[in-house]
Amino acid sequence: MNSEERRRQIASLTAVHGRVTVVELAERFDVTPETIRRDLTVLDEDGALHRVHGGAVPTNTFQTRETAIEERRGAATEAKIRIGQAATTLLPEEGTVFLDAGTTTAMLANAIAEDPRLGRRITFITNCLPIAVRLGGAGIRDVQLLGGHIRAITQAVVGDITLRAIGINHADIAFIGTNALSLAHGLSTADAREAAVKRAMIANADRVVTMCDSTKFGRDYLVSFAPVSEIDAVVTDSGIPSQYLGALEREEIDVIRA
Repeated sequence: MNSEERRRQIASLTAVHGRVTVVELAERFDVTPETIRRDLTVLDEDGALHRVHGGAVPTNTFQTRETAIEERRGAATEAKIRIGQAATTLLPEEGTVFLDAGTTTAMLANAIAEDPRLGRRITFITNCLPIAVRLGGAGIRDVQLLGGHIRAITQAVVGDITLRAIGINHADIAFIGTNALSLAHGLSTADAREAAVKRAMIANADRVVTMCDSTKFGRDYLVSFAPVSEIDAVVTDSGIPSQYLGALEREEIDVIRA
């Protein structure tokens, strides 16, 4: 396991458990306490947790910082690729699909583009410029890019025009990205306009699938756009904390671990 992956899991464990210790983490990841201390320092500087004597605790405020899409593309890349491939198993043979903006949902678009047969009888509706370009460039027959204002930081299309367009459409399934997932705050993101688009897609779809890597569990961003109860399935990686796996399954939410 490389340092990036280890730090991702440390941040997730801290958010879920409320407190972690250097000794416990060193044993869990089979590294020295000095290595864990360096990891905690990096994570503290990034705002992912707070260092305390002997360990770390989660940040107690809702996160508001957004990272540019170029930066997010480089985070947890392998996990996102696996998640995107796993999500293809949920695609209908035909019908309409909402594809939300995001770097994880973009991996589903990549998987479809690499095997266009997956989408030959599907209408894809998306508010994500890179996703529309990727699918259209791969020869997918029916790709619709929603109109509206493009947010440069995420390349997502948002605004009243976007919401009206979603409102007159209906999808068999919506694939939704999220910056965070917690049991108390549900699915959340940093921007109210993107949250509104996600909320509209959820409201106008028969089935809702959220796609998120395991670092998103136990975190909260400023704007909640859906409670966990509105999710039908979660596609994530094998690092999902056991507490969240159990909680989701008790809610009868399908969990696919890529």
